[in-house]
Amino acid sequence: MTERPSAFRLVFAPVRALFVSDASAGILLILVAAAAMLAANSPLHEEYHSLFHGALFSPELFKLNTLHLWINDGLMAIFFFVVGLEVKREWIEGQLSSPAQRRLPVLAAIAGMAVPAAIYVFFVQAENSPELMRGWAIPAATDIAFAMGVLGLLGNRVPASLRLFLLTVAIVDDIGAVLVIAVFYTANLKVGFLAAAAVVAGLMYAMNRLRVKQYWPFIALALLLWFFVLNSGVHATIAGVVAALTIPMIGKDDETMVERMEHSLAPWSAYLIVPVFGFANAGVDFSSMGLDGLLAPLPIAIAAGLFLGKQVGIFAAIWGAEKSGFALRPDTATWPEVWGVSILCGIGFTMSLFIGELAFPGSRELIDEAKIGTLMGSLISAIVGFLILRMTTTHPDDAKSPYID
Repeated sequence: MTERPSAFRLVFAPVRALFVSDASAGILLILVAAAAMLAANSPLHEEYHSLFHGALFSPELFKLNTLHLWINDGLMAIFFFVVGLEVKREWIEGQLSSPAQRRLPVLAAIAGMAVPAAIYVFFVQAENSPELMRGWAIPAATDIAFAMGVLGLLGNRVPASLRLFLLTVAIVDDIGAVLVIAVFYTANLKVGFLAAAAVVAGLMYAMNRLRVKQYWPFIALALLLWFFVLNSGVHATIAGVVAALTIPMIGKDDETMVERMEHSLAPWSAYLIVPVFGFANAGVDFSSMGLDGLLAPLPIAIAAGLFLGKQVGIFAAIWGAEKSGFALRPDTATWPEVWGVSILCGIGFTMSLFIGELAFPGSRELIDEAKIGTLMGSLISAIVGFLILRMTTTHPDDAKSPYID
């Protein structure tokens, strides 16, 4: 049997407090999503749409010619850069730094992506539509801020080990989502730009190996990398992850370069970039959709994938791992609590909305249906997961937050 690690012996970076010490980031996302839907279904709906989709200049001048494109391809590259920094730090010196620590989160994350995708395919296969099949990855993502925000609403009732587990599963989930975007949502590759991007990434890696400690060379080359990737056919946000992985762990003091950059950018990502993205992408006009649109195969498939697929995949993975001796469930957590957190993993907001935009380019109707499915699945998962944890948590004394000293 695998030894059960104690959550309280783990060392947490200062950035944890910015992300998950309370419910503020999650509550902000809820408010932003509500504001976007109100704006899209109010007398200001034309202004809302024009704000984000109105042309700023000719696309011949630069391909990002709307505010919506700048947010999704520009600002979100910074979000993915922060994700990349988090992944690198966790993998090298954090909660994913040893095989024993990786077992359960990696297994749960894989199952939590595969089962929702399978449920999605099950619901849309009767439509016999290759276009709808492109959305299989939409319900496979978990929103870190939103899910941790719901946990924050429960105060100290949830065991610290479960908070840590949810966070690490979401991090591994992000790795999977990035790989999915890079592999499955890339088209019309332009070899010249791709080669230029590879050269820039190679230069950044060389600076890492040479132990360059200044930030500006990495920042300058990261911007150049983003430009080349943007024009290569690979989605521009992948540049953020690649750039982050080249940042050295070393630094001028006890705080590493990765940790310092993550600490500086995390608040901007959690409290500005993600809310702006949410406001620009969550607005759906229900006036012309009707009940048929709400119950169409696409939104139902996404909602079912998030709510049913996530909880079934993750809970089954944890149960199977413990029964087989592969890994043990989070320390001090009961099975009902594990079930509640598995349901919370069905909150897919940010990444699901993002993948939805990539899956159905040029089809506003399908994008809106994907948004509805994402919002329905995320909202149901948040409410049900919260209620289950509220009713089943029995040991608040063991649930002091590991994110605050």
